[in-house]
Amino acid sequence: MYLANKSHKPFFNSIRFKMIFIFMIFTIPLNAWLIINNNYAMQVVRNQVSQSNKNLVSLYMVLIDRTLEEADKYLYSMITLNTDLLNMELSQNNNNQQYYSAKIRLFNTMSKDINNYKSIDIFFAYSGTNEDLLITQNLSASYYEMEKIVDDIKRIFTDKQFFDNYDYDRWFIRQIDGNYFMCHIVKTGNVYIGAWANAENLMVPLNLVDLGQKGKAILITGSYDPMNNADFISENKINLAYEQNSYNLTGYDEKFLVVGEKSNRGNFSLTAVIPDSVILEKLPYLQKAVSLVSFSSVFIIVFVYLIFLRKVILSPLSRIITGMKNISKGDLEARITLHRTSSEFEFMNLTFNSMASQIQELKIEVYEEKINKQKAELKHLQLQINPHFFLNSLHVIYQLAQVKDFNLIQEMSICLIEYFRFMFRSNLTFVILEEEVKHTRNYLKIQEMRFPDHLTYNISVLDYLMKYMIPPLLIQTFVENSIKHGMTLDDPIHICIDVGLGGTLANPMIKISVYDTGKGFPEDILQQLQLEIGTVNELGEHIGIWNVQQRLRLLYNEQAEITFSNRPDGGASVEIGVPLKIKY
Repeated sequence: MYLANKSHKPFFNSIRFKMIFIFMIFTIPLNAWLIINNNYAMQVVRNQVSQSNKNLVSLYMVLIDRTLEEADKYLYSMITLNTDLLNMELSQNNNNQQYYSAKIRLFNTMSKDINNYKSIDIFFAYSGTNEDLLITQNLSASYYEMEKIVDDIKRIFTDKQFFDNYDYDRWFIRQIDGNYFMCHIVKTGNVYIGAWANAENLMVPLNLVDLGQKGKAILITGSYDPMNNADFISENKINLAYEQNSYNLTGYDEKFLVVGEKSNRGNFSLTAVIPDSVILEKLPYLQKAVSLVSFSSVFIIVFVYLIFLRKVILSPLSRIITGMKNISKGDLEARITLHRTSSEFEFMNLTFNSMASQIQELKIEVYEEKINKQKAELKHLQLQINPHFFLNSLHVIYQLAQVKDFNLIQEMSICLIEYFRFMFRSNLTFVILEEEVKHTRNYLKIQEMRFPDHLTYNISVLDYLMKYMIPPLLIQTFVENSIKHGMTLDDPIHICIDVGLGGTLANPMIKISVYDTGKGFPEDILQQLQLEIGTVNELGEHIGIWNVQQRLRLLYNEQAEITFSNRPDGGASVEIGVPLKIKY
């Protein structure tokens, strides 16, 4: 029934008729109009150019507003979901540890999240209770420039009258040494969180827009002051005031057409300044060509246009629509059959097929990534307390109790207490090297009591490095790996730990070497470790090494290094290098 009704729809409702009708309505009157009225044509050209650039400016204004809106959503989500902001309201004098722990976590969160906002230069949080400013940055500014920005942000919070009339839903403008910046601050309790962006960075997408040799895209304040290209505006005496639904023709020696669009996120606008000479330079030649061609070609164009419409537009468009419908129904295997057609539609067909394949692959990858993430989180929790290690240690104590070796029972108990005390606080981002070495030595004592005459070790550390910071469990993880995979009941194992200074004078590093006399890494596992390919299997083996690799990447980016090898005389070797970090 639906198909029958569809087949009886009148012809004038088809796209063929509509395109022919629009073509006839606009083409014939336009040709006659261009021949008769030269002066009016200039005005029309200006209107068309202004409207075109108005739409372009509106589009890019939407993009800028969307960028600022994404930052706003992040600020509001932080206020709603991040409990560390609430702890920033505590007095640092009365709640010192809780306050600074929240501050560190908040810094790490914002430092990580700011990488997702390329146009945002700074995220900051301010504790009104403690008059304490926390800043994370995403720009390569000089120390002097950064100091100026920080001082300006502080001035905002020390200005008691600023927030009396401040609209917390909108961005405002700050000027520093002739440079303009956008800022937005939201508040929860006595804690403020905000975003800071350089106006020049928001203009980066507009660098690709062609507005002519002298054309400019300019951000302006609510009082029509330019935020960029101020010298150009001053030299040409351009008035940037514009009407919302029209254009402004301004300038001294040379005229410029100005169109603009206001932002919905703050008291500023985006304008396009186009030289009038560029708009009109080809108008006389165009008028002559239209006058000559219009009468001779109007009848031929209709016939050619119908053939062209079907072959070049309607058929390829129909294939694309069919493919889109199949995708919307969930058929991710749907593809457009390639036919000989215009290059634009060939590109659209190839792009459609490529996007459909990417969507299909992405859906699978997202599902697999979700599963892997859940497994990794579960294994990470399991690393906190190894139940087999705990039960085996209790069994050793039980055996010692049977033979009434109370001295060893006491020593074993003390070692277990120290071991689990460290493990329960291993969620810290950094510990001092001295604590990590002490924990590793304690772990080796426990294993030595579990496997007497099968395990020996020595630890060599430079004393002056003991107060520097490293991630927790950095050494113990690889010691545990050596015992787990390298020790057998037939052959004893010896583990060596050396900690020294490496790197260069400009970039000194703590160099940690852990090697043993065991059987070494299997070749396939060694190759995966060297290429940083995940080696965690379903049993959770090597998850500790994976954990260390991920933490080093998150904490140091590309500044940390870790290498794996097998020693020529047997045994596995791990070399770790981390930047020197003083205890804070």
